[in-house]
Amino acid sequence: MLAVFALLSFGSFAQTNVIDEVIWVVGDEAILKSDVESMRRDPDWSKIDGNPYCVIPERLAIQKLFLHQAAIDSIDVTDQEVNKMVEATINEWVVRAGSKEKLEEYMNMPMIQIKEEMFENLKNQNIVEQMQSTLTKDIKVNPAEVRRYFKDMPQDSLPFIQTQVEVELIQKQPVIPQSEIDRVKERLRGFAERINNGESFANLAKMYSVDGSARQGGEMDFYGKAELDPAFANVAFSLNDPKKVSKVVESEFGFHIIQMIEKRGDKLKCRHILLRPEMDQANIDTCMMMLDSLAEGVRLNKYSFEEAATFESDDKDTRSNHGLMSRKALTDNGYEMTSRYTMSELAEESPEIARAVEGLEIGEISKPFEMTNKKGKPVCAIVKLKSRIKAHYANVQEDFQVLREIVTAKKKEEFIADWIKEKQKNTYIRINEEWRDCEFQYPGWVK
Repeated sequence: MLAVFALLSFGSFAQTNVIDEVIWVVGDEAILKSDVESMRRDPDWSKIDGNPYCVIPERLAIQKLFLHQAAIDSIDVTDQEVNKMVEATINEWVVRAGSKEKLEEYMNMPMIQIKEEMFENLKNQNIVEQMQSTLTKDIKVNPAEVRRYFKDMPQDSLPFIQTQVEVELIQKQPVIPQSEIDRVKERLRGFAERINNGESFANLAKMYSVDGSARQGGEMDFYGKAELDPAFANVAFSLNDPKKVSKVVESEFGFHIIQMIEKRGDKLKCRHILLRPEMDQANIDTCMMMLDSLAEGVRLNKYSFEEAATFESDDKDTRSNHGLMSRKALTDNGYEMTSRYTMSELAEESPEIARAVEGLEIGEISKPFEMTNKKGKPVCAIVKLKSRIKAHYANVQEDFQVLREIVTAKKKEEFIADWIKEKQKNTYIRINEEWRDCEFQYPGWVK
């Protein structure tokens, strides 16, 4: 079972001419030395605590326990979900490395191989997370448990709650001259003609599209009709010939031309080129003056900010909520909507809004400012600070939800730890002699 395998070309692993070998066996699954070396190249493992030749094999062994259970319970994730995670992670790594070429140099492998390894790792990671969630889904805590847990804890050991704010938003889209809309449409029609005459859609997308998919030649993942902008979806799903290019279509994101790649059941894979009209400064100034007038009307008590947001804002997400911004927050009951943001959470959603809120008093309205909305379009906005909860050490009266989540998370961690220990007892485990000299998190590996 511990036979030596042929040399594999895994970056620095190949450079040192190390022969790959099985170092652990968990059940009927092997962990190879190359698996460990591959994980060590992952930038997210660069600051690992402890000896990587102990920590990484143990984590891989734990992962195999969960994957085995997930296979029994038929838990899986779709390739589409994993591909989205791969693209997001690759983009983050490229930014951190400085360029695609520098990332390839650091990883010592071409981008296609990086993506292949990442796909498998992220898929397994996602399955493990779902398996853990399934195992702990029924774990709850009651108020008495929360109070007992924090009853005798010194104040400076309690969780520190950052300052949180609630923000109301009015967003307006500057008027775009028809001449600019016509210019963008005509440019897209020109691209369509060039593609019909033999030019590569993908190359034109890489050069001109303003969408994030431009890096992949405009290529998108498989999507169902309901997952796409309605106007975009209606045109995309009407296409049947992969060689044809759609008419120009307007969506919430801008103007597109689309080419079908493949249909698979009720899912469609396509590529597109996205262009957005450029804003005229005079129209931006007019929009800013309109928002300034709206804010002045609120200050003069002609109407409330909430009324102005309901009837004047162009932002559909907040308009129906009287301008109040909200986000999804993970709780022990799953994802729930909350209107509270820490300043870092607000900055992540919109740096421009965070800057506008920074110096406001409660009830105060900001000056008009320019920002980029969630659709990637430039817009003008004003915000009102509805409330500010100052930073403080958590207490059961004001922060029960936060404290309950902490206690619930601890109970889940304890349950998972006990589950792993029980699996160790009933699973065949064999570790190569030179890989045993470790202080493992779970000592039960060595029998």
